Amino acid sequence: MTTLMISHLFLQNYWWIIVSVLASFLVFLMFVQGGQSFIFTLPGNEMQKTMIVNTVGRKWDLTFTTLVTFGGAFFASFPLFYATSFGGAYWVWIAILFSFILQAVAYEFRSKPGNVFGQKTFDIFLLLNGALGPLLIGTAVATFFTGSRFSLDEMNRVTWASSWYGLEAVTDVRNLALGLAVFFLARVNGLLYIVNSVDDEDLKARSLKKLLPNSILFLVPFLFFVIAILFSEGFATDPSTGSVSMEKYKYLHNLIQMPLVLIIFLVGVVNVLYGLYAALFRKKNGAIWCTSIGTILAVFAIFMLAGFNNTSFYPSSHDLQSSLTIRNASSSLFTLKTMMFVSFLVPLVIAYIWYAWKSMNVNKITVDEMNLNEHKY
Repeated sequence: MTTLMISHLFLQNYWWIIVSVLASFLVFLMFVQGGQSFIFTLPGNEMQKTMIVNTVGRKWDLTFTTLVTFGGAFFASFPLFYATSFGGAYWVWIAILFSFILQAVAYEFRSKPGNVFGQKTFDIFLLLNGALGPLLIGTAVATFFTGSRFSLDEMNRVTWASSWYGLEAVTDVRNLALGLAVFFLARVNGLLYIVNSVDDEDLKARSLKKLLPNSILFLVPFLFFVIAILFSEGFATDPSTGSVSMEKYKYLHNLIQMPLVLIIFLVGVVNVLYGLYAALFRKKNGAIWCTSIGTILAVFAIFMLAGFNNTSFYPSSHDLQSSLTIRNASSSLFTLKTMMFVSFLVPLVIAYIWYAWKSMNVNKITVDEMNLNEHKY
């Protein structure tokens, strides 16, 4: 009987792909946060606000499920990253997690009888999660390309070289650019989702009116980040020694040397742009499907650039040799191999998202439904 031989490197690559897939779906599903960020500026009356909260609120658990799955997969497959990032840049992660706690509390109690804090308090909670969640997650992911200020000793104990413990990432304009790009992309997808899921012509018109400025505010920082990263130094790893060094145009080299990733990235960007064109100039209600596919593909390609082709996916700008790669940050061969079978459940997560989405979108949100439905957010 022959035994299936799977190398450690294969499993490390495999798990980076799994993590990247989950990350790409997470960024798309943050249209929920994007919709929440309009809670005070988009609706023309209280009924329209209720419709916005309920149409995106019915998907908030999909975003949360994907966030938890993404975090669990990252922790199990690359535990040294988890220990380093959470052990050093904890103020960033505390802020992110706290914003999602606010979201869960808001959806649970916003419309409950006897709400002593008032509905506006929970609306502010939704706004905070809608703004801080995408902005901080995008800023944190940008450090995969720009580096963080940490060092590791022989026992892999982390020392953070900043008293801001991760919040200093916002002082790098490249990090802030990606944070803003993710934030405004979430807002764009949120608007397109509202257009597609709400049966209210005035609310649709209001959404389309806000789509153009938010699209511009997404494209400008996104293009700035991509250009800045492609034409700056990157963190290259020597596969034979594991040493890390700076390489000029590293991420541009990655894009050229991995043509499949280049194709995926370009297809993703084109899909997003076409979705915006279809909504703005052809008034297509279903433009969200183009931007959703584009978002997923573009984010997946960005994660490929960060981790593959002998690149440090969590580099240290303070101590180069402490930088983390998919080789030195991963779990053991036994753990990764065992978890590979668990990863076969990932399609079930995606199937759950699709099934729940389809079930909740059978009918569009209407004023009559909001008036009659006792179980609303």
